[in-house]
Formats: sequence, structure tokens, C-alpha cells
Amino acid sequence: MSTFQHLSVSQLMQMQQTSPELQIVDIRDAASYETGHIDGAFNLNNENLAHYIADADMDLPIVVVCYHGISSQSAATYLNEQGFDEVFSLDGGYSAWHLAHL
Repeated sequence: MSTFQHLSVSQLMQMQQTSPELQIVDIRDAASYETGHIDGAFNLNNENLAHYIADADMDLPIVVVCYHGISSQSAATYLNEQGFDEVFSLDGGYSAWHLAHL
């Protein structure tokens, strides 16, 4: 049973317009995040994970972004297990997002 939902780039763009409180977490390394990321995304890593979970609103939808949409699936499952209700993994990851915004 899947603990998260898959989300396409176009679905994410639509969600950003309809859900202003949408949480986006980017799990790529800090250098990649600094080079480019989705507006409003938080760079989530092992060092800030516990603090982020403690402060986050678990009732709001959260989208996990990685490089290509593979690692985000495991992270999305983990966040769901921590209590987030509506968790999404971005298919294609930041690479797909970036290509859609060239």
C-alpha cells in the first residue's frame, strides 16, 4: 500500500495556485539546492529533519522533491510515517521541474 501520492509537474503547478500553504521540501544536497530550486521549497536534510517535523503543520499537503523522483519516494513514505497526512512525491524530481520551466 502506497503511503504517498505521485505528482506530476503540471499537477504541482496547479496545486501551487490553489493551495498557498503547500509545503515543498527539496531533499537534494545543499549545493544543488543553491544552484536552483522550486520557489518556496525548503532544503530538508538529515541535520534539520527533526526540527522541521517538530515545526511543520502535518495537516497541510507536503511535496517531496529530489533529483529525478526516485529518492523522494522513500522520503515521502518516511514523512507519512511521521504523521503527515497528505504526502506527494514529484515525478521526475527537480530535473523535470527545471525542464518544464526553461
